[in-house]
Amino acid sequence: MGGCFSKPKPVEVKIEVVIPEKERSKEEMSPNGKASPLVYKVNGTARHYHLEEHPIASNPYHNPKDVVEASVCHVKDLENGQMREVDLGCGKALLIKEGGEFYAMGHKCPHYGAPLVKGVLSKGRVRCPWHGACFNIGTGDIEDFPGLDSLPRFQVKIEKEKVYIRASKQALQTQRRTKMMAKCISLSNYNLSSTNVLIIGAGAAGLVCAETLRQEGFSDRIVMCTMDRHLPYDRPKLSKSMDSHPEQIALRPKEFFRTYDIEVLTEMQAAAVDIKNKTAVFKDGFKMEYNKLLIATGNTPKALSCKGKEVENVFNIRTPEDANRVVKLATSKNVVIVGASFLGMEVAAYLTERAHSVSVVELEEVPFKKFFGERVGRAVMKMFESHRVKFYMQTEVSELREQESKLKEVVLKSGKVLRADVCVVGIGAVPATGFLKQSGINIDSKGFIVVNKMMQTNIPGVFAAGDAVTFPLALRNNKKVNVPHWQMAHMHGRIAALNMLAHGTEISTVPYLWTAMFGKSIRYAGHGEGFDDVVIQGDLDELKFVAFYTKRGPRRWLWCGRTAPCTESWRSDEVVAVASMNYDPIVSKVAEVLAAGRAIRKRDVETGDMSWLTGKGS
Repeated sequence: MGGCFSKPKPVEVKIEVVIPEKERSKEEMSPNGKASPLVYKVNGTARHYHLEEHPIASNPYHNPKDVVEASVCHVKDLENGQMREVDLGCGKALLIKEGGEFYAMGHKCPHYGAPLVKGVLSKGRVRCPWHGACFNIGTGDIEDFPGLDSLPRFQVKIEKEKVYIRASKQALQTQRRTKMMAKCISLSNYNLSSTNVLIIGAGAAGLVCAETLRQEGFSDRIVMCTMDRHLPYDRPKLSKSMDSHPEQIALRPKEFFRTYDIEVLTEMQAAAVDIKNKTAVFKDGFKMEYNKLLIATGNTPKALSCKGKEVENVFNIRTPEDANRVVKLATSKNVVIVGASFLGMEVAAYLTERAHSVSVVELEEVPFKKFFGERVGRAVMKMFESHRVKFYMQTEVSELREQESKLKEVVLKSGKVLRADVCVVGIGAVPATGFLKQSGINIDSKGFIVVNKMMQTNIPGVFAAGDAVTFPLALRNNKKVNVPHWQMAHMHGRIAALNMLAHGTEISTVPYLWTAMFGKSIRYAGHGEGFDDVVIQGDLDELKFVAFYTKRGPRRWLWCGRTAPCTESWRSDEVVAVASMNYDPIVSKVAEVLAAGRAIRKRDVETGDMSWLTGKGS
């Protein structure tokens, strides 16, 4: 079995709360500048600490050389609901005014560095304009994803009608804050093959679950197991930045896992789960007992089933090594992408400047037809064709031909033969849940693990998260859906962790995703599966547009009186999702409206009147 860390010996438990030195000042102060009481659950028991009693410095700015204070504006310069990026001389901060109060925090999203001043301020939080992460303006804490870190928060004071910000110079430079976490510095009553929490899968869902447990004060053993050779990494970059090395896209450095006692066992493939004995069995025969289990195994790419599928240089992009190998082999060569999926199209876009030729083979008439609709799909297809990508639509591969055991040609069912030195397959994926078939854990007909709003399976103590689950989506009247998005996996992991600790927290987030091609991004929020119509504002030809996806709602009845029969019925068309290109921050704005539980009617978006975005509409 593989592993990144040595195994602990059974010894006495000791608990330590670890705060990154540079972040203590942010955690130790409440918005009003006074010390805040904190609560930690230690081995299931709630314990309260006041930071002035806890053995850490109570002075929020214990290093005077690291402090800067500056006047940034007049109190009347900002109206309620406004944000401004202000310069303190050695770095910038985001100044916010809401409810008559001023707040200051980091100005860049810790995920990919988006300028938050261009985002959306709504009800005490700021939503990132690029990928939808949300941050509490009072604490800087991340409240929705993607990303792992929170924002540093700075002190604000008003003197003689001027607004002053006092901040750590280091925080102004880093623009991120790792939340305070508990740590178990030694373990009790555990041998090599037992743990309190076992996480199978080390993607976003698994990592966020582990981090949330530590942030909530959980102090027992946490073990993550992954089939990968690497510690958790930014998987979306495999198709967007294909020549990235594992250490460049790691979500956390190795030292982070050591510091917070999150053990990661690599190259470990689960073979079975024995729910009666609370034991996971791995392919190499190793067994591990658990108290709580999270299954976050993600999905497995579909492979081609045609003749010649075993030839060399045919890839599913699953690991950094796969992506790196494709880039190397594709340079100045002929590439065929099978499947106009998100992965397939992102790979095609990435390789156009490196390969001699790039061709895309797809069963549908246009790319993304089921997801973005035909009109948006055609606009995207036109953009690709302008970059020399050739499309072969409404056909599929019948044969892969080789020469000296390496790929030479791709034969289509239409009869067309394409020269190919490299083939990338992006025809979808299936949930990686085969090892659970005899477990008793509820799996639906498509292989997805069925969970409730708290990410609990039908088995007590067993949770599931990420691409391998179906869960009730509040946005769609609690319809059971599968949402294989990076942001959603983060939230699943957090909700699972909170409910392992019996918080009773239900998931209510709005799905948010993005795709990047040729330096342009399409952003998307909501869940448009089965949409009936698409309302487009803007110019598709100029690739500056917003598309609203609408669906006919349930039938509603009009009654003449308390006992009279119904005389009329109607259905309302409502917006269930939105996509945009070069139209920021419209998708984040819509996401906030949907998150607030407000309905957006089709006629609202057809008129072009955007008053509903500010709450003035229906």
